[in-house]
Amino acid sequence: MPPSVFWISIRVLMIVLLFVLMFALIAFGLEIWAAMGVSAILYMLIRGEMLIDLVASKMVEGVDHFSLVAIPFFMLVGEVMNASGITKRLADFVHFFVGRLRGGLAYVAIIVNMIAAGVSGSAVADASAVSAVLLPLMEKKGYDKPFSAAINAAAAVAGPVIPPSIPMVFIGVISGISIGKLFLGGIIPGFLMCLSLCIFVFFVARRKNYPVERVSMSWSAFIALFRDALFALIAPLLIVSGVVFGIVTIVEVAIISAFYVLFIATCVYRTLPFREVPKVFRKAAVFSTVIMMIFASIGVYSYVVVFEQLGATLADLFISLNLGRYSFLMAANIFFLFMGLIIDAVPVMLIFFPVLLPISTELGIDPTHFGVIVVINLVIGLLTPPVGALLFLEAKLADISFKELNAAVWPMTLTLLSVLVLATYFPAIVMFIPNLLLGM
Repeated sequence: MPPSVFWISIRVLMIVLLFVLMFALIAFGLEIWAAMGVSAILYMLIRGEMLIDLVASKMVEGVDHFSLVAIPFFMLVGEVMNASGITKRLADFVHFFVGRLRGGLAYVAIIVNMIAAGVSGSAVADASAVSAVLLPLMEKKGYDKPFSAAINAAAAVAGPVIPPSIPMVFIGVISGISIGKLFLGGIIPGFLMCLSLCIFVFFVARRKNYPVERVSMSWSAFIALFRDALFALIAPLLIVSGVVFGIVTIVEVAIISAFYVLFIATCVYRTLPFREVPKVFRKAAVFSTVIMMIFASIGVYSYVVVFEQLGATLADLFISLNLGRYSFLMAANIFFLFMGLIIDAVPVMLIFFPVLLPISTELGIDPTHFGVIVVINLVIGLLTPPVGALLFLEAKLADISFKELNAAVWPMTLTLLSVLVLATYFPAIVMFIPNLLLGM
């Protein structure tokens, strides 16, 4: 065996050991951030390199990114929307336009999730807020529970693709790709994901004979609903335009949007009592702490990955396979979809995206294009067992079994995969708006 092949084999075995340690710890019930950190530290002990100051410095490096300051504020936006009933106002406004269609509440779920995505950037936050409003109403109107929960879960997947997007902030932080370009690149794919689900609902609603509702189409009704939803509708425009046109940074827009949503919830709509505000802040702080712990663990994990030359090993592998651009994209899609089945999206993104990005760039793939399709891959993983976070959330909210929900959601997952294929092999779907507005 040639020496180079021997050393590559040794590196691969060591990397496999690292991941086996991590998955074993997750199987024993550790949180993902703890499993990542502990497995990396155990691995360093095995390699004989354990130094407390090294671990501490790498953890600090993991969270030493100014853009991460935006995360707690986006989390706060989602929590305020959940607690204040802003989502209900959006749902009533959207219902005015699509309520007359057969299966109208399913369209409402899709469109409201799309609008809410432009405020919170979190699939779980969107799903919990919209489902709390629509699931009881859909059940009352005769929609079966598995379908109702499934369409809410599938629609929420568009949240991290449509700006602002928390996963895109992560990718921008770890790779240096313009977060504004990533946001712009997600607009058309996110819209297509919602459109594909609407087409799916069109056929299912007719097959299952879901109800057609009577909706008042008077100007007075429209004006009343528009007035109620106006401040909530402004929020996505405020966020996206601020970052895209360089008026404010991602951190500044996160702070502005958080205080804007908090202001309209407490002072304009008055649906969030001031005594409840500390509770909302606490919940946002807990979620944000988990995210920061993941980034701290990634700092240690990344050191080990770099030390074992995972990037070079994967580069050697892809070079040996002689893959072209489209073959590489297909392989990357399969890889990220598979990883999304077995582990949460955030660590997969933070570990593997920086490794594969240089290979994609070498093949002539635009970093923004690659970043957006990786996000689409991983958010679809939120709908796939056994890890799929949205499945567990919706099953709990709808009070149905995981098996029932999984059976209802897989056709919608295939629908979303069709958009992934389009975005992968037709780069203009991702790059048209960034190139148009930023001229790059």
